[in-house]
Amino acid sequence: MPLEARASQALSGRVRVPGDKSISHRALILGALAVGETRISGLLEGEDVLNTAKAMQALGAQVERTGAGAWTVRGVGVGGFAAPREPLDFGNSGTGCRLAMGAVAGCPIAAIFDGDASLRGRPMRRILDPLALMGASVSSQADGGRLPMTLQGARDPLPIVYRTPVASAQIKSAVLLAGLSAPGVTTVIESEASRDHTELMLTHFGAKVTSANEGAHGRKISLTGQPELHGANVVVPADPSSAAFPIVAALIVAGSDIVLTDVMTNPLRTGLFTTLREMGASIEESNSRNDAGEPMAEVRVRASNLRGVTVPAERAPSMIDEYLVLSVAAAFAEGTTTMKGLQELRVKESDRLEATAAMLRVNGVKVEISGDDMIVEGKGFVPGGGLVATYMDHRIAMSALVMGLASDAPIKVDDTAFIATSFPDFIPMMGGLGAEYA
Repeated sequence: MPLEARASQALSGRVRVPGDKSISHRALILGALAVGETRISGLLEGEDVLNTAKAMQALGAQVERTGAGAWTVRGVGVGGFAAPREPLDFGNSGTGCRLAMGAVAGCPIAAIFDGDASLRGRPMRRILDPLALMGASVSSQADGGRLPMTLQGARDPLPIVYRTPVASAQIKSAVLLAGLSAPGVTTVIESEASRDHTELMLTHFGAKVTSANEGAHGRKISLTGQPELHGANVVVPADPSSAAFPIVAALIVAGSDIVLTDVMTNPLRTGLFTTLREMGASIEESNSRNDAGEPMAEVRVRASNLRGVTVPAERAPSMIDEYLVLSVAAAFAEGTTTMKGLQELRVKESDRLEATAAMLRVNGVKVEISGDDMIVEGKGFVPGGGLVATYMDHRIAMSALVMGLASDAPIKVDDTAFIATSFPDFIPMMGGLGAEYA
């Protein structure tokens, strides 16, 4: 469904954005691998996470919704997955699919993994390479190591020491989840530290995980295999990647003042907050607390005059999903914003680097892509008036709908259907803050 965003009045109000998608996926998967009952509150009930819930059920866990955002999972224990009768369909979710591949790789079963047209086009080889070293194999696959594919889990999984080729929490998590079934210690070494949700949640469920610095920016994570995971309670914090959209909207719409509650403030996920503050944004945190190892806080955001900055490549892992909406903030800033080291954006739901540049250009913003860097020439305003192609990508759609709230002319997106994968209530929630959509 197409939608148009128009220049809005000042945004105001107090809201909680949906639960964090990364935590939601992991809570369901680890609950399925634990013994006993796991109770989850605040689960993101978007399509991506619901597909993971269905997959865990198909693998033998008991998964039940008990209320809004409230779910219980009765697990089968480490290595206890049963072969599913039907293909596991992950829709648009690369995270759910890749983490489940790791979990299945440690079990002596075969499972078919599939997804929508977008997911079928995304690379899986870098996940499968380390899983093959652990004893898993692929018996069928589409061209180029893509979905649909049949993964045969290892009968006797092997612990490995694996250095990831890129900073990717999905690769690390897949290896660690497979390593649960292996004897001895499985180790992942990263030259650039990726988000650590899997390590924190594994510890919360009873696994022994150690993490140490490796080089200037890296981490070395070791997991002791064959633990007995125990069911645990998980409160899912609000997703900082979803919070990014109302945050940037409040910064660029004059007079805005909003409060977001329970936002995850894990430093490996808040690179956007750091960057926006460097640009001059008024973002204040209060009422900080922890749950299941994850920090969260109340975040107040007020409209601000932004200036261009250079975002270093080493910050990319802590904000990889937020560069799209950061580019919107950069367009409204005064001066040049240079975002470095964005190669990971090329293998997301769309080629997000090219799609983001196209979103800006069609609305009169000067942008350049140089290798894996994106350079946005901010003028303090955006002419707007363009039709944005979303390429079945929820974050492109939401970024464009934020940009249109402060542009000179309305901005239209061609399709909003995929917003449901991560933020089902985005449009009504933003409308409640004062956003103008038609």
